[in-house]
Amino acid sequence: MQIKFCGFTQIQDVKQAVAVGADALGFVFYPPSPRAVTAMQASELMQHIPAFVSVVALVVNMNKDALIELANTATFDVIQFHGDETPEQCQSLAQAVNKRWIKALRINKEQDTPDSIRAQIGAFAQAGASSILLDAYHKQAYGGTGERFDWSLIPKDASLPIILAGGLTPQNVGEVINQSLPIQAVDVSGGIESAKGIKDAGKMAAFVRAVR
Repeated sequence: MQIKFCGFTQIQDVKQAVAVGADALGFVFYPPSPRAVTAMQASELMQHIPAFVSVVALVVNMNKDALIELANTATFDVIQFHGDETPEQCQSLAQAVNKRWIKALRINKEQDTPDSIRAQIGAFAQAGASSILLDAYHKQAYGGTGERFDWSLIPKDASLPIILAGGLTPQNVGEVINQSLPIQAVDVSGGIESAKGIKDAGKMAAFVRAVR
């Protein structure tokens, strides 16, 4: 099970995440988020990430010119589209900067079913996504809410590897492992923090231990 920690704003947190064994570190390029960083800030933070730890740029409805500018300033490996982007928009934007990409889907138990989620994943797979991230739906936020969705909605035969996000903590991520959910990775932000954008070294270490 792979582990992604997201929402870094401080050098010491980046170093600690690497030390405890995170597979990927995410940086938020969405100004309304309390965890947002600028391209220049992220570039400085990314200098402390060694080879073989993936760097993920989380963007929300970013236009092509802004994404190109970001890619020219910060060295990242994967784009995480976390807004309302269509499969075609994701494909076009990723090709503009020659990056692999994943798409976040916000799961709404009032509207979504395993079949509808499977169909959405299929559309993004055809457009070239490398993985899909499932997060909890919130009508006023594009993720990072710390809320969990109904895991029974996760389709078992999706056409892309699934990353699970939404409300995960060192205390409950063990449930994910015990339930043998059809996922490849877990993604956490608020569950390893002492304050928004400030990571807790103990919680990061405990999260990794709970997964592995």
